[in-house]
Amino acid sequence: MHPWNAEAVQRAMQVYLVMGSVNTKQDPMEVLRQAIAGGITLFQFREKGTGALVGEARITLAMRLREVCSQHGVPFIVNDDVELAVAVEADGVHVGQDDADAALVRARIGDGRMLGVSAHSVDEARRALQAGANYLGVGPMYPTPSKADAHAVLGPAVVAELRAAGIAVPIVGIGGITPDTTAAVMAAGADGVAVISAIAGAANVCAAAAQFAAAVRGMQA
Repeated sequence: MHPWNAEAVQRAMQVYLVMGSVNTKQDPMEVLRQAIAGGITLFQFREKGTGALVGEARITLAMRLREVCSQHGVPFIVNDDVELAVAVEADGVHVGQDDADAALVRARIGDGRMLGVSAHSVDEARRALQAGANYLGVGPMYPTPSKADAHAVLGPAVVAELRAAGIAVPIVGIGGITPDTTAAVMAAGADGVAVISAIAGAANVCAAAAQFAAAVRGMQA
């Protein structure tokens, strides 16, 4: 695996789908295929919450979703489970502030895999970068029903605050973002948007992903 340079990570951040089996009523494999067809640029496997798969079922789903990503050249990230990430040869790991220590995760996954860290402030962002983070997940941008333990809403202003403080690493905004609010998140300095239910829970997954992709491209034009 090749080290992820800033440019490659920045490209991957544009339309970032986060999903586990609990986030969709459809077959997760088909949801991922449709999302890729619609234009997502990175996928994070996040199998958490009521009814989440465990054990072999969890590993099997991760491997199947990983294969779909591999077939389409979409990076595959695992949320918070370093051993699973290593086992399925994921492209990286994402950890929150209450998950495993980011520096220990970096040591375990090596330099060839991407490390994403959730950050809610300049201090958290700086600590994440010191630990070896390739990108920051920043939010919640807006109220979200997808995470019961979500941090208080920060809004796009926190992205602008990080940029003003000299945080230059790729940033993806997350939390309640819609195609209509994507522009505000990007304008604040984000490199892309991370979405759960707005794509995974959509009746037409491909169309929903395409709307986000168009909104991001519109800000990059």
